[in-house]
Amino acid sequence: MPMPQTYFQASRDFDAFIQDVRDTCMLQTHHQAYHTLRAVLHTFRSHLTTSDALRFANVLPAVTRAIFVEDWTPDETPAPFPERVALISEVKSVRRDHNLAPESAIEDVATALRRSSVDERELDRVLAELPEGASEYWSVRG
Repeated sequence: MPMPQTYFQASRDFDAFIQDVRDTCMLQTHHQAYHTLRAVLHTFRSHLTTSDALRFANVLPAVTRAIFVEDWTPDETPAPFPERVALISEVKSVRRDHNLAPESAIEDVATALRRSSVDERELDRVLAELPEGASEYWSVRG
């Protein structure tokens, strides 16, 4: 069996994705984009059960999937998805000293993810199976 392209091209694909996150969030560096992406992913993950989080992870590209699961304590009981304002506050609280996430970080990362990194139909199918609030989290307005 040949190596899947998703692993063969993982670094190149992630570099393009993180540049898109940087530009969409109007950040200055790849480091800022990485921390914003990480905060958005980890905030989302904190509202999912282990089973739901792993189903979501399966639609992510390899490097983004690795960031999604890093430093995870899967035995924690997830809280339901709160209102958007609270979610943005959660995103901004992740590694507060290194976090320059804009108010639009969740939607910006969702835009970049949908634009270049995932099969949108598969993403939407999985999100529809997750708890209330999951689809809204990754929605893109306009």
